[in-house]
Amino acid sequence: MTTAPANLLAVRRLLLDSLNVDPNTVRGEDLEPAEVGIVGDPAHRGGYHCGSDRVVTNDYSVVESSRDSAGLTLYASALDVGTFQVLSAGRTHDLRTFSTWCVAQCVANAPDSRDIREIIYSPDGKTVRRWDRLNRRTSGDSSHLWHTHFSFFRDSTKANRDQTPLFRRYLTSIGLLKENDMTPEEHAWLESVHKNLTALDGRNPLGQIYTRMAMGEDHTVPSYVSQHPTLRSLAAQLTALQNALTALSNKDYTDEPAIVQGVLAGLKPESIAAAIPPTMAKQVADELARRLVA
Repeated sequence: MTTAPANLLAVRRLLLDSLNVDPNTVRGEDLEPAEVGIVGDPAHRGGYHCGSDRVVTNDYSVVESSRDSAGLTLYASALDVGTFQVLSAGRTHDLRTFSTWCVAQCVANAPDSRDIREIIYSPDGKTVRRWDRLNRRTSGDSSHLWHTHFSFFRDSTKANRDQTPLFRRYLTSIGLLKENDMTPEEHAWLESVHKNLTALDGRNPLGQIYTRMAMGEDHTVPSYVSQHPTLRSLAAQLTALQNALTALSNKDYTDEPAIVQGVLAGLKPESIAAAIPPTMAKQVADELARRLVA
């Protein structure tokens, strides 16, 4: 049966935790749990609120994108958000301003919005509009005057890809969440780098692998690495370390004159003479005589 995926449940929890108004800090109309839905009611058939057991023939939520057809599972892949109103940082924020902000992020193709297929919303409480990444539709039914619908490409719910960053950015932008220096994901990445640096076994030059990671040359590195000043600083330091190690590895530490001088200093004159080939003896004698005269 159709179920709610963990990544959309996390978005639901984030919105409810942040928009269930704290009277000590903000005032307004709470966003209630019943107003944030993922799975359609039992009679619901077709669309992103349904999983594979409820889709219909030629369901637009399956056939219009390969991301949906390849990602079809029993998971619902939509989120409805109802009305709310909060006062934060001296300004009033509600479902309409929230919806238009999210649409603007999708129009700008913000990285954390790219799993959203469509948003059905009302910018003014009078007209219903639809932003559709596939440019198939422009409106929706009148129920979207009081709730906003988000559809997520089904491959993103199948992969359990984190969908909270976009909504966290909104809540941060209106002052309901504090903007930390680094997100938990960034802290986890740094901890991973530190752990692996201390575990290097010497088979690779120190810093080589992790310089690639810090500079974003490794495909496993999240995009925020190159965008965060602290991580950029770490990347620069690792790069400098790698460059220094490369320079050291290319340097020739063989001081041949010093080695020859050291060897000769440990030999007796007769040993030196015995070591000179007969064909060179006269040349050496002549050179020594020339130096003595000089």
